[in-house]
Amino acid sequence: MKAITRPLPVHPLALPNVLTYARIAAVPVVVACMYFAMPPGGLWLRWVALAIFVGAAITDFFDGYLARAWGQQSTLGRMLDPIADKLLVSSCLLMLAADDTIGGWSLFAAIVILCREILVSGLREFLAEVRVSVPVSRLAKWKTSGQLVAVGFLLAGKAGDKVLPFTTDVGIVLLWLSAMLTLYTGWDYLRAGISHLLEENS
Repeated sequence: MKAITRPLPVHPLALPNVLTYARIAAVPVVVACMYFAMPPGGLWLRWVALAIFVGAAITDFFDGYLARAWGQQSTLGRMLDPIADKLLVSSCLLMLAADDTIGGWSLFAAIVILCREILVSGLREFLAEVRVSVPVSRLAKWKTSGQLVAVGFLLAGKAGDKVLPFTTDVGIVLLWLSAMLTLYTGWDYLRAGISHLLEENS
């Protein structure tokens, strides 16, 4: 008889999970900094928001890397990791729209990103119920990285423009590129959902 070895359960306070918790905890802090940076607040708060955001974005890489390297991958981590990413990006986009950093036609890029994330979350829940797995592609990971970089430039915004001209413009261009990549990667989930629905109804 062969001994069956099962992976040991991962503690909720394992470092990869703690990094994910930290990314979630950073969301209200970044939102508060952006809120108080609005006129007549100080632009220096945008730098604080950017610093916290960059720190949170870095954890997005290290929590997955450490979980794989240390064999600490868990269901909790897999569930919270995309939620943390969506909370961070979505809350920042809303605050950037509120202070007019994102305005005019650029609002549609933000709307595309937000709508796609909501749609994919619903499709993931549906596909999980019917036991259909859609693995995260490398392109989807690049999508998340692109969103984080775009939001980083936009968080600097007016404060960044005083140091490096066109900082906001670069962020807007990157936001549109991220929106197009977001639409493309969302098709994988939509295709899987439609395919399964057609199979059920055939």
